[in-house]
Amino acid sequence: MQAMMKGDFKAAVTQLEKADAKDPDNAKVLKMLGYSYYQNGEFEKCIATYSRLILVTPNEVSAYYYRGKARLNIANDPKESLNQMRDNFYTSSIRDFTKAIELSSEEDTQMLQNRALAYKDYAIFKSYKAKKAAEKTACVALFNNSIADFQKVLTLQPLRKDIIDWIT
Repeated sequence: MQAMMKGDFKAAVTQLEKADAKDPDNAKVLKMLGYSYYQNGEFEKCIATYSRLILVTPNEVSAYYYRGKARLNIANDPKESLNQMRDNFYTSSIRDFTKAIELSSEEDTQMLQNRALAYKDYAIFKSYKAKKAAEKTACVALFNNSIADFQKVLTLQPLRKDIIDWIT
C-alpha cells in the first residue's frame, strides 16, 4: 500500500504478488495488484488479475473498468496490428465498460467516455476492412454508439470542448 501511495507500482507489484501467493482469493490484494499491473503497463497481467477478482467479487465496478481499459490499450497497441485477437479485445473492452456502467449506481463520465472511445476506436479499426454494405452499416452503428456515449458525458459536463470537437 505504501509503495502504491508513493507511485512506485513496480515495488507494489513485488509485494502484492507475495501477498497474492499466500491468499489468492483476497479481493483487496487482487484489486491493488490489478491496478498496479495497469499502472506498470502490464495489461495482460492486469486483465488476468481483474478476471480473478471478478470471480471473487462479481459486482466490483473497478475490476470491469480497469480490465476494459487494459483491453482497449492492447487493442490500440500498434504492435498488435497483425494480431487476430484485436477485434476480440475491442468487443471485450466495450462489454467491460458496459458492465461497469450497469453496476455503477450513478452515471460516471469516465466510464461513459472510455466506452465511447472504445466504440470509436473499434469503428475506425473495422472501417479499414469494411467493403460490403452490411460491414459499413456496422461501422456506422459503432460510431453512433460512440456519439451517444459522448453526448451523455456532455449532458453531465457541458463544457467539455474536447468531446464537442469529437462529435461535431
